[in-house]
Amino acid sequence: MKAIIQRVSSASVTINGSEQSRIGKGLLILLGVKTGDGSPEALYLAEKCASLRIFEDAEEKMNLSVKDTGGSILVVSQFTIYADTRKGNRPSFVDAAPPQSAEPLYEEFVMALRKILGEERVCTGVFRAMMDVALVNDGPVTVIVESKY
Repeated sequence: MKAIIQRVSSASVTINGSEQSRIGKGLLILLGVKTGDGSPEALYLAEKCASLRIFEDAEEKMNLSVKDTGGSILVVSQFTIYADTRKGNRPSFVDAAPPQSAEPLYEEFVMALRKILGEERVCTGVFRAMMDVALVNDGPVTVIVESKY
């Protein structure tokens, strides 16, 4: 699994002109699931994302996590993270897990975050939906985290 994490002042997901989710200060996580991923990857990555110290403390050092700051997380499924662009100009997505195995792992990742942070602090997009994702990047700070398995 791979997460592209952006520290945000705000972020939202809109589907067919209707706002699905919105958060204030926190993290926008674009989550990709690859073939062969399982529960260990989802649980590891959820803990890593919630504990990642990319918020500034009183001395303006990145020393605080979203757990520490009380911020929220917006998780958006993003199979295109596993695009292979080494050959030609059209990306291949053969490394991305098919929807029937990716969706349960996406849900497991979200549930693990909710267990860590609380139900109300974790919002989502809609799996496989065409979404308009809006954000105000805070910093900007963008980090890529991958599962270790």
